[in-house]
Amino acid sequence: MVDRAALMDAPDELMELLKLSDRREPAVVDTVVWVVLGILQGRLVPGQDLNSVELASQVGVSRIPVREALALLESQGLVEMRARKRPRVAAFSPEQIREVFFVRAQLMSALGKIAAERATDSDLARLSSIVDTLRKYAAANDDDDYRWAHFKYFDIMVEISGNETARGILNSLFLRTLSRRRALSEPGRVAESLHFAELILEAFQRRDGDLVALLVRRAIEAALAAIERAAPPPDEA
Repeated sequence: MVDRAALMDAPDELMELLKLSDRREPAVVDTVVWVVLGILQGRLVPGQDLNSVELASQVGVSRIPVREALALLESQGLVEMRARKRPRVAAFSPEQIREVFFVRAQLMSALGKIAAERATDSDLARLSSIVDTLRKYAAANDDDDYRWAHFKYFDIMVEISGNETARGILNSLFLRTLSRRRALSEPGRVAESLHFAELILEAFQRRDGDLVALLVRRAIEAALAAIERAAPPPDEA
């Protein structure tokens, strides 16, 4: 049976990403969160079949909310539904991952430039507060909370830019690479990520939109490089 406490402790950022904050069907929400946490934790791996009967038993719900949850996960690109076959955890090729990160880098760098040019003192204070939080989690070797605080850092930049359409696209792209996010555990990776976050904040404080754009692009490229280093060899993928 699933650990109910783990479901209740799911990060708010994850609930927002999955568009679960306003859903009232607890059984659907629990199933979605259980699957997504499984992907993040490596309990469920890309290409793994998902048995709806087993899922219902593990989460402690009926099969109807499981089907609804799987349909929602398919719409987010996290699950593949196949005719006459079991659904499975979505698997992305190295080329698809590179494409996702290319699009993220282009969008985020453009939005970062806009955000830097329109950020208020209050916006800068929010970004500075998040960087302080990142430092705290990095010092505590808390990769999970660091991951979500880092997501929030970039999300605030997009919010400042005022482009909600791009925000939706970026959130969808972020979800599609969840299974690769364990690359943060690579030695030195959190320190590298934090360094970029600090440099980006300094560029924001100088209102240097071009520098923010450059640093954001390099930060995302560094994240992709870490993911590619952490990827298993082709015969193990």
